[in-house]
Amino acid sequence: MAGPGTAGRPRPAPAPATPRPPDRDPRTLLTWHQRLIKQKWTQPPSPGRPPISDELRDLIIRLGTDNPRWGFRRGHGELRRLGHTISTATVRRILRAAGLTPGRRGQTARREWTEFLKAQANGLLATDFFHTDTIGLQRLYALFIMEVRT
Repeated sequence: MAGPGTAGRPRPAPAPATPRPPDRDPRTLLTWHQRLIKQKWTQPPSPGRPPISDELRDLIIRLGTDNPRWGFRRGHGELRRLGHTISTATVRRILRAAGLTPGRRGQTARREWTEFLKAQANGLLATDFFHTDTIGLQRLYALFIMEVRT
């Protein structure tokens, strides 16, 4: 029975249920997040290093052949004195590709390094600095330090 004053009025429709978001596969969510990160953190490609000329490559190989006991740094220094701008790593890469490597010091260097590490183990620290991007596209930085003891 309807109360006084409600005769003939239609009843209000029930409130619609709030729509529930569809269940998503976690891989889908990760893919969406990776796309967001790519869009936010875009950088133009780096131009890279200029190529090494054949003349400079031949000069590096000739220096390595004429002076077999020189290391990569010594050869790099000589090239710098001659006015060539090149990195030590490039000199090392070219000499290794040509099969020219200075003689190794043998097992004594490895043994000395092992003894040094054992003697200094109580004072060594291992560190790492890294970043991670959150789901809200904020970048968090972390510095991790661990004491190394045997």
